[in-house]
Amino acid sequence: METGNETGILEFLLLGFSEEPDLQPFLFGLFLSMYLVTICGNLLIIMVTITDSHLHTPMYFFLSNLSFGDISLSSTTVPKMLVNIQMQSRVITYWGCLTQMYCFLLFLGLDDILLTVMAYDRFVAICHPLHYTVIMNPRLCVLLLLGSWFISVLYACLQSSLALQLSFCVHLAIPHIFCEYNQMVQLACSDTFLNDVVMYIAAGLLGGCPFIGIIFSYSKIVSSICEISSAQGKCKAFSTCASHLTVVSLFYCTSLGVYMSSFATHNAHASAPASVMYAVLIPMLNPFIYSLRNKDIKEALKRFLCGKP
Repeated sequence: METGNETGILEFLLLGFSEEPDLQPFLFGLFLSMYLVTICGNLLIIMVTITDSHLHTPMYFFLSNLSFGDISLSSTTVPKMLVNIQMQSRVITYWGCLTQMYCFLLFLGLDDILLTVMAYDRFVAICHPLHYTVIMNPRLCVLLLLGSWFISVLYACLQSSLALQLSFCVHLAIPHIFCEYNQMVQLACSDTFLNDVVMYIAAGLLGGCPFIGIIFSYSKIVSSICEISSAQGKCKAFSTCASHLTVVSLFYCTSLGVYMSSFATHNAHASAPASVMYAVLIPMLNPFIYSLRNKDIKEALKRFLCGKP
């Protein structure tokens, strides 16, 4: 059988969660609601952090960029799924699939690195409070943000360039709501050894190094909090990083769930729910986590909604 990559006419099928026609209106309403909440919630966080002078600090600078990443990540996957449900079609073109995969890898990587940068910010704020404004100066914050973008773009370009080398022949059905890199590699009929090696090394570096950095930062934070004598001081110090720690836990637990379920069951459908968790659900929950558990955000939201300076 000839296995040439007919990229001009090649199409993929996004199978989603269910092929039951009666379930499609429910799925459309559910994901449309989640997407609208994600957009509105994260846009509100961005607008509040920009307009409220009390939030012009490194912590909220990175938070607003995380919200932008969450909007972009959700916009990469959900609109195409909604269009497919509405049009009763599961088709996505070859180049559309590659574009979606590239954007997903880009913004997923950006979120991952920004969470690490935010952990470092909390480490400096709690462990070196007297030097916080000196260390976390505007120049460093911009460099950290640019570095996050650079690494994310490099990661997405590397994976996408390798995907371009793959050849596909038959069985081009992806059991997800979006084009996931791992699923594309599994569908290829050409040799995928290099893709597999690079995928696991890159995922290990992009996931492992930031995770180690977060663990290190929070180990130092916990040690510093334990040295505080008053209970009120301990609560105040912990409250400044509780929201971030919650988001980090959700992000890494769902990310690990994707790979653990894939390895344990060898079933592509098994990782779909966990993939949706960090691609759709977590971007929706982040604004609620930060607004409900953060006193500064709640006060800023009240001032913003009431039109007060």
